[in-house]
Amino acid sequence: MKAMILKRVSPFRENSNPLEMVDLPDPLPGNGDILIRVAACGVCHTELDEIEGRMPPPGFPIIPGHQVVGFVEKIGRNAKIFRTGDRVGIGWIYFACGACSFCREGNENLCQRFMATGRDANGGYAEYMTVPEGFAYPIPDEFSDMEAAPLLCAGAIGYRSLRLTGIRNGQNLGLTGFGASAHLVLKMVRHCYPDTNVFVFARSKKEQNFARELGAVWTGNMTDQVPEKLHGIIDTTPVWKPVVEALKRLESGGRLVINAIRKEEIDKETLLELDYPMHLWLEKEIKSVANVTRRDIQEFLQLAAEIPIKPHIQEFPLEEANRALTELKRGTIRGAKVLRIR
Repeated sequence: MKAMILKRVSPFRENSNPLEMVDLPDPLPGNGDILIRVAACGVCHTELDEIEGRMPPPGFPIIPGHQVVGFVEKIGRNAKIFRTGDRVGIGWIYFACGACSFCREGNENLCQRFMATGRDANGGYAEYMTVPEGFAYPIPDEFSDMEAAPLLCAGAIGYRSLRLTGIRNGQNLGLTGFGASAHLVLKMVRHCYPDTNVFVFARSKKEQNFARELGAVWTGNMTDQVPEKLHGIIDTTPVWKPVVEALKRLESGGRLVINAIRKEEIDKETLLELDYPMHLWLEKEIKSVANVTRRDIQEFLQLAAEIPIKPHIQEFPLEEANRALTELKRGTIRGAKVLRIR
């Protein structure tokens, strides 16, 4: 099979190609696994975190990619949920033990044995991959393969982030950064909280205009003043400054949810600007989002099909994964980037 592999941690520079196209033997499904013939795989900022060493895989080489849509090709021993030919999706959660206190409470995203697709196990930047069948999900018919891929991470983590804000209908919500996840959150809000006003902080006029097209009532830069205080804010950026700026804009008792698996170091000194009365007093909260659970993915796919939520996508062939990642690093974003594998 053809696959794009990461052989080592590599600083991502202009015109660099950290992923290498190789031919590998097709994987075989183990006990309880299914083999997936991959059709599409979304491109996520988490891949940049892996490549640049903020969240390195435990071993190399590794095949990245954790927003995977494909078809069941083979069924391993004792796998009983799916049949050959079924269309399924795989998200960031590849495995959790199912027995620890976190798993028993439904918080398998916090399991100490949590394994991530494309980091701890080979992912979807390839023609085939295997996965434990309990961590694959039927894809609703409402979506094409390319449309479904971003829903499995950008959509599911956005769904979890929105729930964690505790926002109520009619309250104000802020979104800092407006990429794959944030644009899906805005679509969710318009359906689930029709009286909630959404304020979007984005770097480029193109992103700001896109947010207004989707229903944002206000857009601007992170340092711009908003006309109203915000009851909840979701930060989807890879840097620190938006965290500090967002705290200024929170209403008393408001909550900032940080939807980022890692933050880059380039502006870490910004944290020295934290001022307790301005940023944290009056019972403001900060909450991080750690991974997703299977429930998050299942519930979001159902919600997305009901609305329906159709992500805006930019399509790339598998061999151009490096170009897609370069555009993501530059901040060239409109919706979600997706690799067409077949």
